[in-house]
Amino acid sequence: MGRRNDIKQLTDYTNLVKKSNELSMAELNYGLSLNQMQLLAFAIYSTQQNGKTEFKKHEFQEKFMIEQYRTEDAYKDSAVIMGLKVSIKDLERDYFRFTNIFGEMIYNKGLFQFEWNSKIIPHILELKEKYVITDLKVASYFKSRFSWRLYEYLKAHYGYWLIKLSKNEIMLLFSVENRKTYQKSTAQFKRGVLDIAIKEINELTELEVRYEEEKKGNKIVNFIIHWSSGIQKSKATENQIHLIREIHSEVENKIFEYLSLVEIKDLEEARKNIMRIKEINSCINEDLTSEKGKELVWESKVLYKKLQTLLTSNGEEPVYYNWLDD
Repeated sequence: MGRRNDIKQLTDYTNLVKKSNELSMAELNYGLSLNQMQLLAFAIYSTQQNGKTEFKKHEFQEKFMIEQYRTEDAYKDSAVIMGLKVSIKDLERDYFRFTNIFGEMIYNKGLFQFEWNSKIIPHILELKEKYVITDLKVASYFKSRFSWRLYEYLKAHYGYWLIKLSKNEIMLLFSVENRKTYQKSTAQFKRGVLDIAIKEINELTELEVRYEEEKKGNKIVNFIIHWSSGIQKSKATENQIHLIREIHSEVENKIFEYLSLVEIKDLEEARKNIMRIKEINSCINEDLTSEKGKELVWESKVLYKKLQTLLTSNGEEPVYYNWLDD
């Protein structure tokens, strides 16, 4: 079982991309630039969200906060993505197989359109028992393709808490095995690749990652990567947010009725409850969790009922809404 750390990661389930472990471990991201990884992930995300096999360039840019993405950039990245293949090989048994990911890709005046290979669709839509989940909201903050690659690799090894990779294996993981600088200098590889990836993952995700080195003499031969997973917290639902805002709106509409109460003690209680409802409404932001949202909805309902009771005790006709009894 994977280890847990104390980092609490807010997960927005509208931003999740899922890929079966078999597809993820097929090394799809090997050799891709960060923008190319993002383009592939957004194609999968779009299909999983609504079954569409198209998206607009500005939607892609907004999701990953890309300020400038020219047609030439789209052409270059699409050409690489179009060539992606899943490869399965067992040379000892005299067997290998290649499967293209896409059948076709079209770009026309800011609109990406693509056609999946029918053999790939089950890995994307009809997910197998185990799969990799990548939160695009988290991944959109990565500045390095190495961070994305390592993050997805570790997520694919759910249930593990460490893994040993030789220097050659870890360089293959990051697709830098042909860089002579890194071949000659492990220190350069650590500074330019591994340390960058781990720093970003530790700063931006629910994972906490570190590594140890195994040496033969003065030479580093293996890297042992350790990681633990934070406890994920789901984001407040649209219904929770809607109820909090609706109660706040109702109180705002009746503000003069509440502040016209004759009894001083009733007026002071009304003011206190109104201020608290305003505070609750101000708590709505992207960090609000479903657990906290549930508490705030309940408190808002209680406060609203108290305000209604004050009006009733002063001769006003009580008004109740369906959501008060939910």
